[in-house]
Amino acid sequence: MDREMREEYLVVIQAKDMGGHMGGLSGTTTVTVTLTDVNDNPPKFSKSLYEFVIPEELGIGQPGGKVKANDRDIGENAKSTYNIIDGDEKDVFEITTDAQTQEGILRLKKPLNFETKKSYTLKVEAANIRFDPNSGAPFKDTATVKIAVEDSDEPPVFSKPTFVLQVDENAPINTVIGTVTARDPDVTGSLVRTSNDLLFFCRYFIDRHTDLERQFNINVDDGKITLAKPLDRETDMWHNITVTATEIRNHSQISRAIVAIRVLDINDNAPEFATEYEAFLCENGKPGQVIQTVSAVDKDDPIQGHYFEYRLIPEMLNNPNFTIKNNGDNSISVLAKHDTFRRQKQEMYFLPIIVTDNGNPPMSSTNTLTIRVCGCSREGIVQSCNVEAYVLPIGLSMGALIAILACIILLLVIVVLFVTLRRHKNKPLIIKDDEDVRENIIRYDDEGGGEEDTEAFDIATLQNPDGINGYLPRKDIKPDLQFMPRQSGGPNGVDVDEFINVRLHEADNDPTAPPYDSIQIYGYEGRGSIAGSLSSLETASSDSDQNYDYLREWGPRFRRLGELYSVGESDKET
Repeated sequence: MDREMREEYLVVIQAKDMGGHMGGLSGTTTVTVTLTDVNDNPPKFSKSLYEFVIPEELGIGQPGGKVKANDRDIGENAKSTYNIIDGDEKDVFEITTDAQTQEGILRLKKPLNFETKKSYTLKVEAANIRFDPNSGAPFKDTATVKIAVEDSDEPPVFSKPTFVLQVDENAPINTVIGTVTARDPDVTGSLVRTSNDLLFFCRYFIDRHTDLERQFNINVDDGKITLAKPLDRETDMWHNITVTATEIRNHSQISRAIVAIRVLDINDNAPEFATEYEAFLCENGKPGQVIQTVSAVDKDDPIQGHYFEYRLIPEMLNNPNFTIKNNGDNSISVLAKHDTFRRQKQEMYFLPIIVTDNGNPPMSSTNTLTIRVCGCSREGIVQSCNVEAYVLPIGLSMGALIAILACIILLLVIVVLFVTLRRHKNKPLIIKDDEDVRENIIRYDDEGGGEEDTEAFDIATLQNPDGINGYLPRKDIKPDLQFMPRQSGGPNGVDVDEFINVRLHEADNDPTAPPYDSIQIYGYEGRGSIAGSLSSLETASSDSDQNYDYLREWGPRFRRLGELYSVGESDKET
């Protein structure tokens, strides 16, 4: 049986009892028979020749085509592997197997170049992974693969990925630094000198993001780099710029190269002191003692190294105070010639020194060394370099005097603040007008009931208790004229009318009292009034029933009131 022809069989089986004799019973069942696969079929390509067109800019590792060998077997018996067994430049391509689709994928191992080789022919083999050696059949198959390389418009290619150029600092503008070159890889062979030749040339530009100060220029046709501004090595020793090359016929094809420009040194800087030196000379020093060691620096960097020469200016060659000595290591020592330096005579000396380098041409500069005369201890330790130190007390410096003076000023400020606060505290308070307390104001809530109200309290309380026995002076204003207090009667013989008149007279004749001085409120209606109480609270009748004719009988004072309240017969009818 061949599984590839028929994989499954169904068999019906019948069973009979009674030995199969007449009258017996029977039953049937179906048996499914499945054939298992054996590797008895080799892989087979669907066609013997495969042709692919691959662009030359295809990336490394990218697929360029697929081939597949079919196998009638299933499972592990159908798995195959692919290999390139023959062909020109087999190391340019490789073929791998896709485990899912069992296809052979052709991939690129090296970049293609249409200008170098335009086509490739390969022989590919597909073989089973598992096969039966006893079968004797060849479990593999082969096919031919032809690959045509498609020409692509490639960007220009520089002759070198990086160019290193050199130029002297301070070189004049438009100095040619060097040349960069690039070619169009799409063009091979010698070019015919015609107008169409320009189609294959490149144009060159400088990426200004790498040359922000625009210190360089480049010729767009031949790639010559020139100087646009003078360069200073002490500012920048190296300049890295990016040059781009584009095709004239296709500006989208751009290539880049790095150009490193080194600035060569020339002797254009004079040496100078390494730092701002300030020397100190002791008054009790000895002749020949070293005051200061001086060294110099130079921004230039000569190939042979630095060598500095020191000398005093011509006006100081016969200096009676100081001299210099070369130490042999590009430094000098400044020496004192005598020991009679005094601060009272001269506190500070200035020593000009000329420093010259060994460049071509040599450069020199004049630097001044400042020397201070100071007071020193016996061990030579500097203690004071100021002339003012002589006028200060022994052991007391200028800083200590300033601190003491600051403390004295602080104490004075504290004392002034203290005195000011004491004066402010002892100042008497001013009584406001709205809080001015005059005489006692006695108020009563009783409306008044005539003589009946006088029986409820002592009439003597209407007087100012403090004014019974004497005159009560004002507390807020000291009067210019003092009036003798008027004696009044005791509580048992009080005449209210007389008491009020006396108070009124005193207030009117008091020059120190304002009009509001003696305000008194009294609820007393008077004594012995023939009218009696004027209150209507006790009247039981209404206004319409009340008879006011009796008001005319009270006298001339109530006549007008009686006319207002009296109602005639004619008025009633109305």
